[in-house]
Amino acid sequence: MKRYLMFAALGPLVGGFWLLLVTTYMSGYWTETNLAEVAKLFVVFAKTLQYSYLFGILPALMLGAVDDILFHVKRISPGVRMLIVGAVGFIAAELLYGSRGPDSGVVQFILYGLVGFIPGTVSSWLAHKKMSEPAIA
Repeated sequence: MKRYLMFAALGPLVGGFWLLLVTTYMSGYWTETNLAEVAKLFVVFAKTLQYSYLFGILPALMLGAVDDILFHVKRISPGVRMLIVGAVGFIAAELLYGSRGPDSGVVQFILYGLVGFIPGTVSSWLAHKKMSEPAIA
């Protein structure tokens, strides 16, 4: 149960931030930046965080289910499990967001794939660290 809570709490937070970063980069926002524009980015992130959780909690829980299934396969090491969960997140995010905007190419493919890879890998790593520690009685 802790695994799903970690994915549900951390996945939309990190994924929403990376989606905002990728979208602003792909729109050309980062060509000439200053500190005020970076502050504006964090304000937009804070205002849209509720939507990140609204639309991101179900995919995060699905990645948590993949991680839980792979956790029960004893032959798969934690590092390989993290990479598999990250790869599933990469593919899912690329299929979902990859066709956004007029640009299409390798940069867009990789950046939108990282929107799923990074939260999936980080959540899987955190679940591995917290689940492998012995419980305090």
